Formats: sequence, C-alpha cells, structure tokens
Amino acid sequence: MDSSIDRLRTQDVLVLCVLALLAFGVVMVQSASTTLGGPADSHAGWEWSVVGTKQLSFAIAAFATFLAVGWFDYSKLAFRGRSLLRSPIFWAVVIAAASCLLVLVPRIGMTVNGARRWIKLGPIQVQPSELAKWAMVLFLAYWLTVHPVNFDSFFRGFLPTVVPVGLLCVLVVIQDFGTAALIALCALTMLLAGRVKVRHLLIVLFPVLAAATWFITHKAYRMARITSFLHPYDSPQGQGYHMIQSLLSFSSGGIFGRGLGNGIQKLGYLPEDTTDFIFSVICEELGLFGAMLTVALYLGVLYVGWQIIKQKRDDFGRMLAFGIATMLGLQALINIAVATVSVPPKGLSLPLVSAGGSGLVITCGALGLLYSVARRSPAQADSAAAGAELLDNFPPVDGRTARRR
Repeated sequence: MDSSIDRLRTQDVLVLCVLALLAFGVVMVQSASTTLGGPADSHAGWEWSVVGTKQLSFAIAAFATFLAVGWFDYSKLAFRGRSLLRSPIFWAVVIAAASCLLVLVPRIGMTVNGARRWIKLGPIQVQPSELAKWAMVLFLAYWLTVHPVNFDSFFRGFLPTVVPVGLLCVLVVIQDFGTAALIALCALTMLLAGRVKVRHLLIVLFPVLAAATWFITHKAYRMARITSFLHPYDSPQGQGYHMIQSLLSFSSGGIFGRGLGNGIQKLGYLPEDTTDFIFSVICEELGLFGAMLTVALYLGVLYVGWQIIKQKRDDFGRMLAFGIATMLGLQALINIAVATVSVPPKGLSLPLVSAGGSGLVITCGALGLLYSVARRSPAQADSAAAGAELLDNFPPVDGRTARRR
C-alpha cells in the first residue's frame, strides 16, 4: 500500500479520535449535569444545561485550536541557534513557571473546592499546571534531540536536563500533587526513550521519592486519601464516599448500562461527576460498551503516536509525538484507574471528555502539534533537519546571522 495513503489514514485517525472524544465529552457532560432540578424535569423536550452549553462552546474552540496548530510547522520549534533566549520552547517553560508562581499569589490565584489552581483572565480561568505539563514535553523533546548535550556526564549533561523538569514539578506540587506526579512520570518515560543513562536516573530517584513522600505526609488531606483508599468502607460518608459512589456507578451500569441520561449516581450522589468522575457516569449510563468506546478512542490517539514514531525520521518530531501521546495516555489511564478505585484519588480530569475550558483548549493545542508531525512526510522532515544541520556548520560572517561556506 502506498505510504502516502498510510500517512493520510494516520492523520485521519487522529482527527476522528479527537473529534469523537470532544463530541462524546459534550454529550456526557450534558448528561452528567442534568439533575432532578434541571432539564430532566422539563416537559419541553431536550434542553441544554449551563454546564453542557459551556462544554459545547469550549469543545468548538478546542477543535478550532487543534486544526490551527495542526497546520503549524512543528520543526520551527526545534530552534538550533546558539542563544536559548530566542527559542520559543525556552519561553514556553518560562511562561509556565511564571504562571505556576502567580497562582500562589493572593488575589491572583483562584481557589476552587479548596484548591488554588486557577488564574482568572477576564471571562476565562487558566490552570497553570496544564501549561506546565506540555511545556515539559516540549522542553524534553527539544533538549533530548536537538540541543547538543553530553549525556555521559552527570553534571554537564544529565543535571541540566532534569533541573527544569524538577523546577516545574516543585511549582506544581504545592497545590496539585496529581499533576506533578503525572509530569514526573511522563518525564521519566521520555528520559528513558531519550537514552539517558539509567544509573543517572537511579541517583536522583531516591531523593525524588523522598520528596514525594514528604509532600504527601505534609498535607493531612493527602494522607487521608491514601488511608481511605486502603479502607474506603471505614469512612463511607467521609474520605471513602467518592470511591464507594464510583463503584456503585459501575455495578449499576453493568454490561449495557442504564441508558444515556438515565444515570442515578449523578443525581447528587457522585461528587465531581462532570470532571474527575465522568468515566463513572459513562459506565453507569452506557455500561461496558461506553467504557470500551472511551478506551478505544484513546488507544486510537496512541496508535497515531506509535505510527509517527515508526515513520518519522527526524528525532525531534518522533520525541515530540512520543511525549504528547504518553502524556495523554498516562492522564487517561490515571483518571480511569481513580474511577475504578485502582489507585488513590489524584484530581486529574479525563482528557478531552471531562468538563473544562482552558485545559481542553491547551490539550487540543498539544494534539495539534501531533497532527503537525503526522501530516509531514519523512522526506520533508529529513530535508528540514539536514538543512538546519548544514546551516549550523557554517560560521557567521562579520558577526551577522548570515552564513557562508
């Protein structure tokens, strides 16, 4: 089969999966937000809830962002100049770190459900941890493939690589341990894929685990989540309430589900039913079929990432695709694991499906970069990489940016 057809189909799979997840999310958020006091009691037919209407508008904006970023040439991010100050990825990390600091400032950072994780910018709320997630992916994709680093050296190669990642994790973990753990886990997989020395990783592994333990034990509510996860029925009206209600959603849904819109747990029993526990609502109303459909759509995105890794020949594009697919896959996996009470609650949303605004748009922007890599042929990537490498071998003339042989 012609390779161009294969690439076209890979691109189409990504577009279809993203569009399907966004549409599925709108439907399920609308269903989860329908309560006894809302549209369900209306005799006028289908009515949109406020949350469902917002989700629809956010989904439209997110898909538009996906398409817009998808036509951007991702290779322009692989800045090969001598000064990092001119690199867009460097400024992405700076903006992410600055926003994570700003969210800690009183009257700037917003507190929702006891957590200070948002910055209000006019009519929208931005979650800086979302910026930090994807800034880390961009940084490691660039640093591991484009920037000349001697990874045989611990102090000159490995430390400069992990210090920015560690800084982002520290800034995020203050208010959002789950996202910080997600960033660290995704960074670990990218470092291993980038062939960083395992012995260097082992040196920092124990201090990182010690720091993570301290951050868990330092906050009483985090320790309560761990203990309630081990024994949820010891506190059925307290810390174990979320998990018990989520399990009830699965048991009542069964194989075929109660039917779309007919869920019971969303009627005031299951907290965070439109965000963290949206997967529980899916399983209750659509049963095993809904669960398998959700997982299959995420596997479709991972399939695209895998195909890109096999097809693309420029290292930056392959590592960027690997990081984006890994971040999305890990977040979806952790959210589903929390909903099925396989791991303690983390406060992570189901990407592209849970109710959200800025996070939805930012995630689609990252997936747009994945689409940008997918639509570029290996020959184009090779030509661009070879041209950039050739220019780097030319010295500047009279201190100007022009290059000659």
